[in-house]
Amino acid sequence: MSLRIALDNQPEFYTNLDLIQGRIILGLNRAEQVGSIVVKLEGESATALQVPDSEYGVKPGPVQRPPGTIASENHKILYKLQQVFPDEYYASSSNPYGAYPLHAGEHTFPFKFKLPINNACSDPMAMSQIGGVANAGGFGGGGLFGFGGVRVMDGSKQLYLRHVTKTLPPSLTGYPREAEIRYYIKVTIQRPGLLKENWRYQIGLKFLPIEPPRPKKTDQEAFARRPFTFNLRTPQPERKRSSFFGMRNEDSKNGSTSEPAPGLDPAPSVEMTARLPHPSILTCNQPIPLRLTAKKLANNPEDVYLVSFEMCLIGYTEVRAQSVYNRKLNRWVIVSNANICIPLSTPEDEVSKEMVVPDDVWRNSPLPNTVAPSFATCNLSRKYELEIKLGVAWGKPKKGVAPKQPQVIYLPLHFSQLEVFSGISPPAELLEAARSSRPGRATFNNGTPPRLPPRQSSVSSPSTSRPSSQPAWQAPPQHQTAPPPVHDPLYPPQLAPGQTVAPSNDAPPSYDEAMAESVTVPVDGMRPRPAYSGVTNENAPSHMPPEKS
Repeated sequence: MSLRIALDNQPEFYTNLDLIQGRIILGLNRAEQVGSIVVKLEGESATALQVPDSEYGVKPGPVQRPPGTIASENHKILYKLQQVFPDEYYASSSNPYGAYPLHAGEHTFPFKFKLPINNACSDPMAMSQIGGVANAGGFGGGGLFGFGGVRVMDGSKQLYLRHVTKTLPPSLTGYPREAEIRYYIKVTIQRPGLLKENWRYQIGLKFLPIEPPRPKKTDQEAFARRPFTFNLRTPQPERKRSSFFGMRNEDSKNGSTSEPAPGLDPAPSVEMTARLPHPSILTCNQPIPLRLTAKKLANNPEDVYLVSFEMCLIGYTEVRAQSVYNRKLNRWVIVSNANICIPLSTPEDEVSKEMVVPDDVWRNSPLPNTVAPSFATCNLSRKYELEIKLGVAWGKPKKGVAPKQPQVIYLPLHFSQLEVFSGISPPAELLEAARSSRPGRATFNNGTPPRLPPRQSSVSSPSTSRPSSQPAWQAPPQHQTAPPPVHDPLYPPQLAPGQTVAPSNDAPPSYDEAMAESVTVPVDGMRPRPAYSGVTNENAPSHMPPEKS
């Protein structure tokens, strides 16, 4: 027996609204009785953290675990099933044991999935409809004596976890036994019988989400500014030189310690400003749109030079498992150049004159392909900061020993609020749907039409009338505002310590899932997609600890 999955036109990575098409190729050496063949498209966001000792301070949560134990969460952010066997021809034949014969040879079963936009674990209706026992969902027969069914996910476990409705996160590894996000395709061949086990096979996928709607470009800029003034130069010690005839000539070289001319400052002063477009958005595999300026603040005839430039992207990954939290830090060095000499101010420049530093230093340095876009899911999130360090010298650097080098000041500039987008632009149809409609929640099954809005009754009383929920695919009138959520008085909302206002619902996703079902144009199908190496090997075994049931 041989079993494998062959994908058609497999790209380097998949994205939202892509069609995953392929074939299940089954080779049999002899005839076999098969109950069913089920293909699953799954995505998991798994976290596991060790509970520290109480003296280190564990953030309070609903469940307190003893120190030293492992708290874990596994969110099924994507779960789709498709039965590829038996088809209508085999199902039409009556079989008391629920099994169908397959002759020896090679058999091919095609399948097709469409990747959604939002995560599925946040939809309680979809999760509650999934069972975790054999023959759930109508997949496969019971086999002889009722054994040998296909096991599907137990969606009731997801109802006990805290979820958010967000766009599917990118594939992510690099935190062994702590956190990972994986996507894969599984195939299960159910073989009825007491002593026959099911055949299983799976392959991994690499996923990168599409961009949320970008804001309109404006002239506004976010900036990090730092003024500085050089220290006064210390006088050099007096040196006595004797001539050939024994006559001494005292020559004190005090450098610039002599009294400055009237109206001049004793030391140069410059203000460095780093600017990014507002809102600050970076794009994967593209250079950072940085603009660096220098402003002269003091009337000093000395030259000031930029002698070093370093720019780093800092990523913070928030990991949560039950009531345990941890923050992981990653640093990517985008540019590091300590051998430059760019003038920032000259004696001819007037005070308050601003100069734009040429962008040759960082213009050709894109973000590495290991940088994942910003995301937030139920138990994992990633955000970024930008750190710039400038080396500014008083005077032009000289070739020689250290005492002859000018004074150098290192200035840090920091951006704490910025986002990284994937660089995969969404289809125009999806952008138009996002502008004209209110976002809806994630759907579970393909082909399921959106629910119709409830009809408004012509006669209603204040005691029996209830606010009707508007469907996700219909835009609300512009003169109306969404009503506040109504809480059951028997089940009030839970409040955090010190919180006096009930928390609102999760932030709506960027796109409407119901509208996305009608978009069939592949995202960036005519353009090459950027490189992404967030997963070292999507088919490598998982390094997460086994989840205890």
